[in-house]
Amino acid sequence: MANFGIVGVDWQQRINWDRLRTYRLESARARMKAHGLGAMLCMYDENVRYITSTLTPGWNRLKPGLRYALLCGDGAPVLFEQGDIGFQIQRHAPWIPEENIRWSYAWIKGAAGGASQQQVKKFTNAIVEEMKRFGVAGEKLGVDFIDINMLQAFEAAHITWADGMSPMMEARAIKNVDEQECMRIIGAIGDAAHWETMKFLEPGITENLVTAHIMKYLYSIPGMEDVEDVIVSSGPNTWPNWRNFSDRIVKPGEIVFMDLAALTWNGYKSCYYRTYCVGREPTQEMKDYYATALEWLYDSINEVKVGTTTREIALKWPSAKEAWGYEEEDQAAANLWGHGLGLAQYDPPVISRIWSLDHPVEIKPGMVFALETQHGKRFEWGVRIEEMLIVHEDRTEIISNFPVEQITVVDPI
Repeated sequence: MANFGIVGVDWQQRINWDRLRTYRLESARARMKAHGLGAMLCMYDENVRYITSTLTPGWNRLKPGLRYALLCGDGAPVLFEQGDIGFQIQRHAPWIPEENIRWSYAWIKGAAGGASQQQVKKFTNAIVEEMKRFGVAGEKLGVDFIDINMLQAFEAAHITWADGMSPMMEARAIKNVDEQECMRIIGAIGDAAHWETMKFLEPGITENLVTAHIMKYLYSIPGMEDVEDVIVSSGPNTWPNWRNFSDRIVKPGEIVFMDLAALTWNGYKSCYYRTYCVGREPTQEMKDYYATALEWLYDSINEVKVGTTTREIALKWPSAKEAWGYEEEDQAAANLWGHGLGLAQYDPPVISRIWSLDHPVEIKPGMVFALETQHGKRFEWGVRIEEMLIVHEDRTEIISNFPVEQITVVDPI
């Protein structure tokens, strides 16, 4: 129940990667069958990785269709990798049979122009052939992504397709012991990154210099694959929270917050805000707003338990009208927020007053998610805080441990 370390050793049982790979694949297969699907086609990279445990370049991950994976019945997954990268996959991923590693047929979301129909026909023919090989031809195919080219080709090939994202979301929602350990390590990396931020921040520095420093710090850690965002906002940039960084100079006495938005360690992602005041103590008004945001956060955390629902958690937060005078909850999207963490930043559950009050989701053991709250004065300053947690049968484990009880004061005069 604590991070043992981030590299493999012979003298201690740490993350069991074989067990993790098997768990993910069989969880996806179980949900596929529960939804009455004979096969499942995954084009979003988090789903491809979930069932194949393969890593592809960053530019490849952002474009559904450059690579994809097919899971048929009880067979091993078939990976359609981009171009000849598949030869590297054969070297690195011996758990996938060599004959199941193919090259993809991509039309790059229509950018291939007139060739799109040609490509999607080859794409569809290959899917049909694999379904025949595994004895599930004619059964329902789940898909996590669809576009107009696929619709036409599937109809011509008489493929009956259905929602494949829901079974994948259900599988990804529950983490096994190894995935939970991955998340503890991510929490520890986040703790260290916030400590490094505290040491590096000072009046006169720019937001983007802080982002660059923390990016460099994170990429020095073994297992770090990607850092999607290090959000550093200061002064009027903190409210409304534009969730970005710029070359703005931080002035003495200003609020700064930093968010580790999807640092990616061995595929698993973070989301982890803390709030700082640079150069002198925050004003009493800043402290009061922070205390309110902290109360909102821990009221919601205290509601997390097995068997409760996202409705009960979201009800611990004020409405957008009560908090900021907004007419609709959607105007405050992601202000008071919860979202699952795993191979994507949006595993289930996603918690918001926008939908959780009317469409509650049950909290189950093995769920890993973040809860985050914020508050502020428009174009003056704002505060934001966030905790990452793992749900167990008998308790809630918080895996983000940088101090949160008050605004962190940096380099006071």
